[in-house]
Amino acid sequence: MRLVVQRVSSAAVTVAGETVGAIGQGLLVLAGVGRDDTEAGARRLGPKVAGLRIFSDAEGKMNRSLTDVGGEALVVSQFTLYADTRKGYRPSFVEAARPELAVPVLQAFVDELRSAGIKVAEGRFGAHMQVSLVNDGPVTIVLEG
Repeated sequence: MRLVVQRVSSAAVTVAGETVGAIGQGLLVLAGVGRDDTEAGARRLGPKVAGLRIFSDAEGKMNRSLTDVGGEALVVSQFTLYADTRKGYRPSFVEAARPELAVPVLQAFVDELRSAGIKVAEGRFGAHMQVSLVNDGPVTIVLEG
């Protein structure tokens, strides 16, 4: 599983003009599922994201986690994180999981965030989405697992 985690002041995702998920302070998580990923691997990443110390403490140091600040998470599926651009100009997505594998793996990740006490909003799997965000910092981290 490949995650792009962005610390945000706010973020939202819309589908066909309808807001399907929105958060205030927290993390926007763009989540790609690879064809070899498992639910167990996704469950390991949930606590990692919830515990990442990327929010500022009283002294301005990145020393607080999403859990510490009472932040929210917006999780948006993004198979394009598995784009292979080594040949030519058209990306190949053969390493991305098919929906029948990707959906349960993504759900395992979301379930772990929720079990850590995080309020989670989600995009809509497989839909054409528009994502808006205010990146705070900017802070952007890539995780794989």
